[in-house]
Amino acid sequence: MTSLDALTFQRFDAQAARGASALIEDLYVRSHEDAIASGDPFRTTATFMNRFERYTNTPGFDMVVAYEAGDPVGLTWGWPLKAGSSWWDGLLTDLGADFTKESGQRTFALSEIMVASEWMGRGVAHALHDELLAARTEPRATLLVSPTNERAYTAYKRWGWQCVGQLRPAWPDAPTFDVLMHDLPVQPTS
Repeated sequence: MTSLDALTFQRFDAQAARGASALIEDLYVRSHEDAIASGDPFRTTATFMNRFERYTNTPGFDMVVAYEAGDPVGLTWGWPLKAGSSWWDGLLTDLGADFTKESGQRTFALSEIMVASEWMGRGVAHALHDELLAARTEPRATLLVSPTNERAYTAYKRWGWQCVGQLRPAWPDAPTFDVLMHDLPVQPTS
């Protein structure tokens, strides 16, 4: 078993991420086999890659890929929420206008963490999480997680995330997610 010390990280901006779409698709398939096999239209590879393409058009898109011996084993990405962001559209919990008011410098939206199935449960997701968020300058971060995704939900709680409400994105066939928040900066774990 390879140690996390053997992991290396590479940061991608939006343009570089679009150029690595084959890598992103490969990691999605390797990390979401059950979800893809479920037949859920929101979880198909084509639907996911369509969302990825749209995400990379978001100003400030930031992605980190983890490698072991040159092979990609996981990735994470997000972006700062700009003024007038649609991120909070579909909020099912009244958090107040002040909570959802964005400036482009207030909130970083962590959109995705995925780890190839053969690397799950070995700390790669936490390492990716810390690598991405430790470099952020926003005072807070948000993410959406399925309330039924016990593995991810447990990890996020352990990493200091707090649930503040629920949201259903405008994407076709999107489920309802719990909204989690975390103060930044995050200090990487050793």
